[in-house]
Amino acid sequence: MSGRPALHSESSSPRLLVLDGASSHEVFDVLGVASDIIRVRSAYLFEVGEELSVRIEVDGTVSEATARVRAHLGPDDAPVTELEIVDRSEPQRGS
Repeated sequence: MSGRPALHSESSSPRLLVLDGASSHEVFDVLGVASDIIRVRSAYLFEVGEELSVRIEVDGTVSEATARVRAHLGPDDAPVTELEIVDRSEPQRGS
């Protein structure tokens, strides 16, 4: 993921943060978002079926959701994790 801010004319990369009480942690590199499935890479391997409280940030909108780990795909040395959004708040425009 790029550390540079997005220009107004280009859309920003989606971010997915794990919520832990009042803290949030960016542990995922988002590879793609399609409907309610988000494909990510992470240094952490969450269990299939595990549910995570997350904040989703896409193009200036923010929503909170519950994401369930659906599957781990790809080779053992570079797995891709599929997360399924099972409950999401109404998106809010970020500041």
